[in-house]
Amino acid sequence: MADRTDNLTSGNLLGIPETRLPDDFIDVQDTDELAEHGEPREIAARHPESPMVWAVLAQDALTDGDEVTAYAFARTGYHRGLDALRKAGWRGQGPVPASHAPNRGFLRALAMLGETSRRIGDQAEADRVTEFLREADPSLLG
Repeated sequence: MADRTDNLTSGNLLGIPETRLPDDFIDVQDTDELAEHGEPREIAARHPESPMVWAVLAQDALTDGDEVTAYAFARTGYHRGLDALRKAGWRGQGPVPASHAPNRGFLRALAMLGETSRRIGDQAEADRVTEFLREADPSLLG
């Protein structure tokens, strides 16, 4: 019986199982793969469901000094990721491990949302994102 309990909780003492996006969730899961597929704006047009591409667009906009556009890109990636997590069974709480590659785009978009929120002066949103990241995968906050 203990084995069954361990399997149900996935090692989480609170009993909330990890949410893992499907392995085939998106064609673009990391920045190396993104670079092989072309320009991020073109990829976003082909794969608007990819939180990773929106996170990369947010980072590019920050690099260009356009914090408002970066925020909009990050928020888009965050919402596309939430849609995917809900479809995968996420109920608004619990682990979303970065060790599972398809989750990384969402987590990167979430981190970019926190950074861009901080930069435009929305500290309350930045704090909320930090808590979300802590719950999703504490290893991300070092």
